[in-house]
Amino acid sequence: MEQRILGLDPGLAILGFAAIGCQKAISRGADKVHVLDFGVIQTPAGMDMGQRLTILYEDLHTVLNQWKPDLVSIEKLFFYRMGNTIAIAQARGVVMLVLAQHKLPLVEFTPAQIKQALTGYGNAKKHDVQEAVARELNLESIPKPDDAADALAVALTAWFQN
Repeated sequence: MEQRILGLDPGLAILGFAAIGCQKAISRGADKVHVLDFGVIQTPAGMDMGQRLTILYEDLHTVLNQWKPDLVSIEKLFFYRMGNTIAIAQARGVVMLVLAQHKLPLVEFTPAQIKQALTGYGNAKKHDVQEAVARELNLESIPKPDDAADALAVALTAWFQN
């Protein structure tokens, strides 16, 4: 039976999402994973904060209703700079609310855990993680935009930990 995992890379301006389908095989090493969809939810910078959060709320409901994941994996909040962190925390709060409304199980990973899971090195460069995502999912090129590639990495990390 296929398990669907939705990976989320939360942000206010750009929220990356990725849905993958996963299937455990009876024989060792024959597990299957494939991309169902990936992309971003964007909100305009000049728009009122409440309107931006509403876009995230509504669009994330749409993504969840479309892909009906069994599990959601989200990147833990990482503090870059204080002004940016507050906006990301607000967006993340909306994400957590929507996931709770859908009664979805949730796992969270730090950026270092995601890098470790995909490259074997917790301080790997972003490009190395993106190459690992493309390799694991048999993609011809690195997924774009970066936020969607990050969401794929988050989803794969959940699959590897499963």
